[in-house]
Parts: sequence; structure tokens; C-alpha cells
Amino acid sequence: MKPFSGMPMKKGRAALLAAFMFVMVGCEDFLDVNTNPNAPETVAANLYLPPMLHWMVTGPAFDGRFVGRYTQQWTFPTTSLTTWDRMGYDPSSDNGAQQWRDVYWSFGQNLIDMMTLAGAEERWDLLGVGYIIKAYGWQNLTDLHGEIIVKEAIDQTKFSFNYDTQEYVYGEVRRLLDSAIVLLQRTDGAVDQAYLARGDKIYAGDRTKWLKFAHGLLAIHLNHYSNKSSYDPAAVIEAVDNSFTSNADDALLTYPNTQNDDINFLGRTRGNFPSYRQTEFVVGLMDGTQFGGVVDPRLSRMLSPSPDGQYRGLDINVVGFGALSDAERPNNFYGFPGTGGVQVPGRYLFDDKAKMPAMTYAQLQFVKAEAAYLMGDRVTALEAYTNGISAHIDFVNARNNDNNQSPTQITAAEKAAFLADTAIVPTADNLTLTHIMSQKYIAQWAWGHNELWLDMRRYHYTDIDPASGRQVFPGFAPPTNLYPDNGGKVVQRIRPRYNSEYVWNRPGLDAIGGLALDYHTVPMWITEP
Repeated sequence: MKPFSGMPMKKGRAALLAAFMFVMVGCEDFLDVNTNPNAPETVAANLYLPPMLHWMVTGPAFDGRFVGRYTQQWTFPTTSLTTWDRMGYDPSSDNGAQQWRDVYWSFGQNLIDMMTLAGAEERWDLLGVGYIIKAYGWQNLTDLHGEIIVKEAIDQTKFSFNYDTQEYVYGEVRRLLDSAIVLLQRTDGAVDQAYLARGDKIYAGDRTKWLKFAHGLLAIHLNHYSNKSSYDPAAVIEAVDNSFTSNADDALLTYPNTQNDDINFLGRTRGNFPSYRQTEFVVGLMDGTQFGGVVDPRLSRMLSPSPDGQYRGLDINVVGFGALSDAERPNNFYGFPGTGGVQVPGRYLFDDKAKMPAMTYAQLQFVKAEAAYLMGDRVTALEAYTNGISAHIDFVNARNNDNNQSPTQITAAEKAAFLADTAIVPTADNLTLTHIMSQKYIAQWAWGHNELWLDMRRYHYTDIDPASGRQVFPGFAPPTNLYPDNGGKVVQRIRPRYNSEYVWNRPGLDAIGGLALDYHTVPMWITEP
């Protein structure tokens, strides 16, 4: 029987254990067995790491099916307008809460045990990675859900849990990252690349790359304060400069492609995306609609054409494919109008073997560009912005080469021409937030869901860039037919995981207003002044 999962509480497991004990009354001899030679009671600290790294990268893809519809990366055409396309949610469902399960269950006690063992054995590199995973989990979870449970999480004595403020969670993330950075600089004790590499499926035990990752996550974290008076863009830039220096530092997970859970979640064989289609919004950012008629060379390498060879997106306010003919309807991300393509190489990240990122150099360069722009340093902003576009073009080529997919590589000439066009890369004086955030959106499309959505909420979806007089995200418009529970408001957060919180922890939810039907529209602390 699969154990109850997804919640810091143990009530479900306690009930299961109680039932088991009732059945086993009188079987004292059986219950006296304390060891099992086929299932050791303790394992090496580094063996805890692989499944946690898997979910650290894969969990956001699960939730991305839904976050990606809030951010109009894609839509799900059916015979009616769906809840998520309308900025709503699915009542009595765990949709959109995979990362909740990961943080409290997949990481949970496993992460605590790994860090305890690593500390006892003076394996400072592994312990530093543990602090990163914990910080990464809290950061993503609070950015998705707002208030979450931190202080009382993983407390075996509790059956209900109190939520912590987002301000507290952000402070805890900073503390964890500061600790990770200190630990990952240590070379004493039992620091050992070969030992760490046994479980490290991202950086093969390279402590220095994990140190860069910690600085990168710190930069992202600090940049989220952009609406606060305490925002420090210079600190953001410093953190980026201490982080990734090229695409070679990208945090990528390689999928062995041998069985279901070891296949890229976006790949065709997993069967999660055959019905999804790109939106008008993302196509408009790349086909010249929003930027002076300049067609982005990544358009034909990331997105999918219609059967007639043209690139179109769907209107989220129209049921199904609207009035588009069969030849005009965009294919799915694997290049098919229907469900074909199993085990056939896909497109970009939508391939069984595509390496999936947790963080990229391009993403961090756009973080730096925004911080420099807000600080008034247009020269630094332009340099980082240009680096970000260039690096992402190379990233697209690399991902289309992970499994020798059919899209051709973007040539050096195409790349140079795109970067030379002033509609895309203007002078420093003419650079705008519209440029920076639109290109960051493209670079995060299909994978960076948590950061991408927070970007949009920091700019309240439709904020106007004073320098350009245009929206920071040009062409984006909330759905015209919002979900009824919204009360006419746009979505700001995902409700906590139903099968733990709304079933077992209703008092905790009630204390933060989480039982209200429109709770998902309450603005988060980090996006407010």
C-alpha cells in the first residue's frame, strides 16, 4: 500500500498504523523483529540525494502544466474554457501541488536525515547541497502558495500545523543560503568529490558548481524584493557575478530514459503534453508582433508550426481551436496534430532525453539586467541582457541536440543578425524593462515556471514600463472570463495541497483565510510594497 503523502503531518500514516496494529494483536513475536538484512535501517548519506535532485528539477514540470496556463505559456483546448486558463483552480484536487508534496514528503524527513548524517561525518559539501535543496524547496513553495508551514514542518508529534508568514519564509531561505555558501567553501573534514558524485546527478560532485548555484539562487531570491523599499540591486548583481559564468554551469538533470519516472516529464513517452498548445501571447513575443517585425530564430526551434507551416498560437478566451481550420491549428509541441510521436525525437525541451534545467546562466543574466536597469546602470544592464539572449540561443541549440531532434541548429549568422537588430538589442539608453522581461520570459518558457510567474506578479501582469510606454509583458491580457470564485480578480497564488491541507489541516488554513473561495487571488507579501 502506498503511504499517505504530501503533508508535514502524520495523521494519515498514524491511522494506517493503528489499523495495522489492530489486525496484528497477539503477533508479538512478529513485532519483535527489529532488523531486516534486505532493508538496512541506515544508508550512506550520499544515497539520499538522487531522488531529491530528481524531484527538485521534475516537480516544477508537474506544476508547470497549471502555472503555464496562468502565465499563458500554453493552453489546453477543449470543448469548454478550463479552470486554469481562467486563472482558477480545481476544487478537491491536488493539481498544482506536486512541489508541496515534494517539499514535505519527497524531501521531508529524507533531507533531514541526509543533512544530519552529513554533518556528523563532516561532509560539508554534501551538507551544503542539503541546505541548497531546503532553500530551493521553501523558495519555490512560498512563491507558489504564499504562506506555508516551516517552523512546525516535519514535526512527528503534531497532527495539525500552523502556517508561517511569507516574510518569515523569505528570511529562512536567506539563512539557509548563507549557510550553504559558507559550507561549500570548506575543503576540510570529509569533503570528497567522488563521494558526493555517487548521488549528485547534476554536477557530479563538483562543489564549486554547487557554490555558484547557491549564489545564483541567492540572486533570484534578492531580486524578488524589487517592490520593497529594502530592495538592493547591487547585492543582486554581486550574487549573479559570483554565480554562473557560462552555459557550462547550467544546472541540468539528464534523464536515463529507461522507465517512466526516468524519462523527461515533458517528453512524448510520458504522455503529459499531447493536448497542450502554444498561446497567441508567446507566439507574439517571437514572431515580430511585439518587437518591430523581427522574427526570433528560436521561434521555429522552440514552438510548433501548424500543418500549413505557419506559427500560430491559440486565444485563451476562445473555446478549443475557435475558427481555425485543421491546416491552421498549431500542432502540439512534438509536431503532431494528435497523439502520435511516441518514442520519436521531440522539439526543444519536449523530448524524452532533453536535459531539464533547475537554473541557467541565461536566466541569471536577465536577473542581473533587471537589477542593473532598476539601479540606473543601463550599460551593465545592456551587457547582461545581450549575454542572456546569446546564451539562451546556445541553450536552445544544445537542447535540440540532446537527442538529435529534427529542428535545425540556429546558425551563427542567424544569431548575429538577431542580436544586431536594434528592435531586439537597442542602445543602452533605449533599453527598457519591456525588452528585459520579455526576453527573460522566452528564456524561461516551458521550464522556469516558478520564477516566470513571480516575474509577472511582481509587475502585476500588465504594469506599464514608463520608459517604453508599453506593458512590461507586451500583449499579455488576463482572461476575459475569469473563474467564478475569483470575484473578478486575477490569480496571485495556488491554494495549498487539497489532500493534506483541506482534508487534515483546516484549522491552520482558517487562521490565514485559506478557506475563502477567493484565497487564490490574495496578493502575496513579496509582490507588495
